[in-house]
Amino acid sequence: MLVIRKRTIVIVLSCIVLCLAVLYAIKGDVITVSGSVRQIPIYSVENGDGNVSITFDCAWGAKDIPIILNILKEKDVKATFFVVGEWARRNPEETKMIVEQGHDLANHSENHFKMSALSNDKVVNEILDCTKTIEDITGETTDLFRAPYGDYNDTVIFIARQNGYYTIQWSLDSLDWKPGITKETILNRISKVASGDILLFHNDTAHTTEVLGEVIDIIREKGLNPVPISELIIRENYEVRHDGRQMPKE
Repeated sequence: MLVIRKRTIVIVLSCIVLCLAVLYAIKGDVITVSGSVRQIPIYSVENGDGNVSITFDCAWGAKDIPIILNILKEKDVKATFFVVGEWARRNPEETKMIVEQGHDLANHSENHFKMSALSNDKVVNEILDCTKTIEDITGETTDLFRAPYGDYNDTVIFIARQNGYYTIQWSLDSLDWKPGITKETILNRISKVASGDILLFHNDTAHTTEVLGEVIDIIREKGLNPVPISELIIRENYEVRHDGRQMPKE
């Protein structure tokens, strides 16, 4: 009887230790798996200045780039353009215009592949090759990266970070790329903008140039200030919350 009780006690203690280990592995909604921490990109940024960022993904045509840049100039707004390297090579003049007018020119990969499906070496090449393309065309470099399609996994984020890049997602999608979407629907979505939001737009769509001026007006009417990503993000002493909110470390 004593032996049985001892065995029971051992089993109970083992279960308690196992439960404690599982609870210890789940901290602040960040789950550790095999000793590694879940990698999370920046979706939005905590700030007390009412700053937000307008971003454009550029992967297809480029005819509307001068129009977009003119609207931004008229509204005195700087934005961030995430460009595919192959797009930049096809549209070098538009790529130079973005930089010359003082906007962020950021990395959207070299060939617009789904990054999570690539080998580690290919992920590295897609990121570094795009930055080199930007440098070759404009003489500028970048440390901002956005994965095509918003597709990423832990490995992609880790590789980008190891190579000195901040990986940027978005917290408010205009859906300007969606077939059949109306101007009114886009503006209604943008009306939800709040401090720290990163807004996603694309060039070469049916409505982006039509709504951009009104988007900026909505942002300012809410007391918010549009700035490029390079000015929005926290570069040191920060953490990224489980929901992608970049926060200053206390």
